[in-house]
Amino acid sequence: MTTSFSRRLGVAIALSSCLIGSAFAQSNNQLLKLIVPFPAGGTADVLPRILSEKLRSHYPGGVVVENRTGAGGNIGAEAVFRSTPDGATLLASPPGPIAINHHLYKKLSFDPTQWVPITIMATVPNVLAVSTKVPAQNVAEFIAYLKANPGKVTYASQGNGSTSHLTASLFMQLTGTEMTHIPYRGTAPALVDLVGGQVDVFFDNLSSSAQFHNTGKLRILAVADATRSAALPQIPTFEESKVAGMNAVTFFAVVAPPGTPAATANLLQKQLADAMALPDVKARFAEQGAEPRGWSTEQTGRFIQAESAKWNKVIKSANVTLE
Repeated sequence: MTTSFSRRLGVAIALSSCLIGSAFAQSNNQLLKLIVPFPAGGTADVLPRILSEKLRSHYPGGVVVENRTGAGGNIGAEAVFRSTPDGATLLASPPGPIAINHHLYKKLSFDPTQWVPITIMATVPNVLAVSTKVPAQNVAEFIAYLKANPGKVTYASQGNGSTSHLTASLFMQLTGTEMTHIPYRGTAPALVDLVGGQVDVFFDNLSSSAQFHNTGKLRILAVADATRSAALPQIPTFEESKVAGMNAVTFFAVVAPPGTPAATANLLQKQLADAMALPDVKARFAEQGAEPRGWSTEQTGRFIQAESAKWNKVIKSANVTLE
């Protein structure tokens, strides 16, 4: 290789690096928009808002969290799916429109298998919460109670096809039990009726049920995760309670539109992971009962695929469908 050629090659590489850096800088001057496809106030909304405060140093143009709700998360998801794949518009969502809805709805206006994974913000375990009227102090007693009263025990959900609905279906499949489904419009009304004794059971997120457990208004019997939760360390897992395979966590992911370049996805992942590693962010996530993750794009993709396959099996076994 001649000296002049080496010099020209070095200049070309340096120029290329500058152009790439300039492209990212230009992107960072744009407004970063995080679309949350569910209402404000819940964990799905709180987590990205916490992270948005830390991302602003990377985006002089600002970071906005926008709620676009409806159709089980599909409305907000479609808006992101059809946006320009430049890293400026992302979906921040629980599993529905990322890993579950395409197994539930007969027709969707977007293809969830085409999302470009960025990272998992956090996971929150689902828990078995029962009314104080239910005469069971542990999972074994609860299963015995169900088998003695097949179909008579009612369980709430956040709605047909929601994570609480599917988690209850998984539990019944694993234990050979039968309960009657009472769908609600979200977590809050389901919890109100659980605490009031109008419904018997709710497979809820730990973050929303823990406060009522701690005040004695309901009882949490088990955590559907591989390990006990730091928020409720005295509560056993389902595995410890002899219900093998009963793992059900609600994950909160960030994904990008199809066609988003890998370099852009990796940059976004690093920014989010760095934010999640901050002590104050960890503390605020813990207040939500959420375990920060910040996984790589590759690990996030594998996790979403595994979750999708698991819930597809549950959906088919329980014959759950939505229009």
